[in-house]
Amino acid sequence: MKTLLVVYDSVTGGARQMAWAAAQGAVDCAAEGENGGAGSAPGVTCRLLHADDATPDDVLAADAYLFVSPEMLAALSGRMKSFFDRAYYPALDRLQGRPYAVLVCAGSDGENAVRQIERIATGWRLKAVAAPIIVCTHAQTPEAIAAPKTIGPDDLRRCEEVGATLAAGLAMGVF
Repeated sequence: MKTLLVVYDSVTGGARQMAWAAAQGAVDCAAEGENGGAGSAPGVTCRLLHADDATPDDVLAADAYLFVSPEMLAALSGRMKSFFDRAYYPALDRLQGRPYAVLVCAGSDGENAVRQIERIATGWRLKAVAAPIIVCTHAQTPEAIAAPKTIGPDDLRRCEEVGATLAAGLAMGVF
């Protein structure tokens, strides 16, 4: 059984919605595979963990990764950074070539949060298998920044597709 690990943090709900959509895409793809559907992903399970709960052992046990973070002050959220701080050295030199993708819920551009994750993934020698998805909420006032976020159906569909792609790729042995 192959495992896709989705690690996420969310402050106002946007990144959580994105992570759940991606996990659902992976689960739906795996379910299609079990029923013999096209684009199937038999033998793949998806684990969705909040950054506070994800451990180095979870990282080591997974075959692929999806990292989902809100943009906070033009960077990763503190809890997502803390996850990487806890997991980085125990997993160093033990993950080479495993696939990953990135989703960021941003208020402005999200590019620096993506760069931070890509830099960590480079150190782990992971292989990016999808372009990063940044969903920009354009929240720029203190009130808009703190408000609960709702991610639109088109963006959630893109997140689902990333989850399904990772699951299908694992199932087919593409990565």
